[in-house]
Amino acid sequence: MKIASPLARTLIATAVAGLCALPAVAQEKIKVGFMLPYTGTFAALGVAIENGFKQYVDEQGGKLGGKAIEYVKVDDESDPSKAADNANKLVKRDNVDVMVGTVHSGVAMAMAKVAKDNNTLLIVPNAGADAITGPFCASNIFRSSFSNWQPGYAMGKVAADRKIKTAVTLTWKYAAGDESVKGFKEGFEAGGGKVLKELNLPFPNVEFQALLTEVAALKPDAIYVFFAGGGAVKFVKDWAAAGLKDKIQLVGAGFLTDGTLEAQGAAAEGLLTTLHYADDLTHAKDKAFRLQYAKTYKLQPDVYAVQGYDAAQMLGAGLAAVKGDVKNRDGLVKGIAAAKIDSPRGPFTLSKAHNPVQDIYLRKVVGKNNKNEGVAVKGLADPARGCKAS
Repeated sequence: MKIASPLARTLIATAVAGLCALPAVAQEKIKVGFMLPYTGTFAALGVAIENGFKQYVDEQGGKLGGKAIEYVKVDDESDPSKAADNANKLVKRDNVDVMVGTVHSGVAMAMAKVAKDNNTLLIVPNAGADAITGPFCASNIFRSSFSNWQPGYAMGKVAADRKIKTAVTLTWKYAAGDESVKGFKEGFEAGGGKVLKELNLPFPNVEFQALLTEVAALKPDAIYVFFAGGGAVKFVKDWAAAGLKDKIQLVGAGFLTDGTLEAQGAAAEGLLTTLHYADDLTHAKDKAFRLQYAKTYKLQPDVYAVQGYDAAQMLGAGLAAVKGDVKNRDGLVKGIAAAKIDSPRGPFTLSKAHNPVQDIYLRKVVGKNNKNEGVAVKGLADPARGCKAS
């Protein structure tokens, strides 16, 4: 075997050392993991969130912080029992840089645990579980939507201000429904109202008839409900069919009539809801957003599309702060936390618990629109009870 000369050995060693000294190749893409419902009751909501997110990214030329975005999708099926496994697949198998999800609060809580355990960035584009920005709050967990308490509390305040004296509440028996009802009750009873009874049924059951009979017998001035998607469509139609529409005031969190009006038809006319978005806001940002969304997807946007759009805005703000270096976690988190988001809903900032501080609107169904009746509560911040964030 021929042995290299001393000069050759020196040249080879120098070349190897030079290769070792080369800087690491920068990450070319940011991997975003969508964990959303693509089947079942909330399927349309998941699609709207994804559409909104992608619209913002497309408006930025397909990049955030100068980096191209790669998407991975998982159907969470709105099933909490599958949530931890699905989230762990995104984090450990697909190596996503950020998880975006979801709609169902029980699923979102499991995602938040996985995010905390793995220090993975999580942006929640809908699920309002109070604990996410309450006792479970963390530096790497953000929400672009609302807490369940926010629209519930605002509607309770509106109902009391309108001199409604008694109410019954009705929801699916799960975290979102329970917390929304608590928010309503807090706002309503602080204004002098009284909740006569809290009714519920298992998720996603939509057999309402026995409960409607019970509500009719209680004869409250109003009923506050929390339903969304297909369940919201059926409840509103069943309510009208039972002859209760003109006898008892039906009010709810805005999900009752958001993305559902086409299917609800005349049964929804005149319903009052509270939410952080309405269909006829005057913000220039909203007009541009709605026009582009309709052009791209041949659909009218709803609150879910807005929340997806703003989730992308928040991620973009964080990546801009670190020039696309997603591994600079501290800088990324600080960039999102300090951002002022120019949302179609109106500008908002984030609380110390990373929940939007935002106006909640009173909306009235007029035809196929949730017409803005004015701001129910200005700059409402979730109390974030139990959050230890400084």
